[in-house]
Amino acid sequence: MPLVTVKLMDEVFSTAQKKELITKITDTLVDIEGEAMHPVTWVVIEEVKSGDWGIGGNALTADDLRRMQAD
Repeated sequence: MPLVTVKLMDEVFSTAQKKELITKITDTLVDIEGEAMHPVTWVVIEEVKSGDWGIGGNALTADDLRRMQAD
């Protein structure tokens, strides 16, 4: 049984986008491993509080990520 954990920053992705991630990740694993994996593929989305995520020694916020997405 595959278990995929996806970490996202809170307040950046909508509920619809998270549902789409779950569907597409599941579909990708099924494409690789076969349809028998569909009912046993787990996808967990863990949201990290804005400001509790850092890159290169710098804390990032949801606003920072939104600016990155817009570029």
